[in-house]
Amino acid sequence: MATKVRLQRHGRKKRPFYHIVVADTRAPRDGRFIEKIGTYNPTTNPATIDLDVNKATEWLLKGAEVTDTAGAILSYKGAKYKKHLQVGVNKGSISQEDADKKFAEWLADKDGKVQSKMDTLSKAADEKRAAALKAETEKKEARAAKIAERLAAEEAANAPAEEVSEEAEATTEEATAEAATEEATAEAATEEATAEAATEEATAEAATEEATAEAATEEATAEAATEEAPAKEAPSEDAAE
Repeated sequence: MATKVRLQRHGRKKRPFYHIVVADTRAPRDGRFIEKIGTYNPTTNPATIDLDVNKATEWLLKGAEVTDTAGAILSYKGAKYKKHLQVGVNKGSISQEDADKKFAEWLADKDGKVQSKMDTLSKAADEKRAAALKAETEKKEARAAKIAERLAAEEAANAPAEEVSEEAEATTEEATAEAATEEATAEAATEEATAEAATEEATAEAATEEATAEAATEEATAEAATEEAPAKEAPSEDAAE
């Protein structure tokens, strides 16, 4: 039975997650499989790979075929290199201890490269985050400066209006005081004029009463003279008779 190491897709839409499986070449991609030897998550950076290197090497030694992606993953994790060393051990060209030592050295070098890449990515992410934070800070400062400038302009525009308002209030108060003074003066003048008119009216009444009294006196005197004149004329008429 021909076998193949390949990927079996899982996960949801646009979020793939793969199982690394050994399956019959005649089975569908996501169908039945013989053995699961690892997982592969391409959505992380770097990609997350969990592989049983020993089982992968065993299947390679048994002659299992590999797909392109599965072959790249096995090469990345050292399964193909370990198979190469194991073939040398089986041929007797190298001892098992030397093969294990070489593989351990290769793993250490590979881990160092992977860690260096992760550090570089982490540093780049930190720099990007710092740049974004700096840009956001500058944006906030620029916005705050614009707001402060606008408030200063509004305050400067409102300051003359407030001064004019204060001057207008002072002028209004002064005009009110002057109007009150003029009103008081007018009232005093009116009262004085009323008092003078009352005095003149009283004087006129007194003069009228005096004139009336004089007229009455003159009338009484005239009546008395009239009565006295006929009395004096009566004896002369008697004497003539």
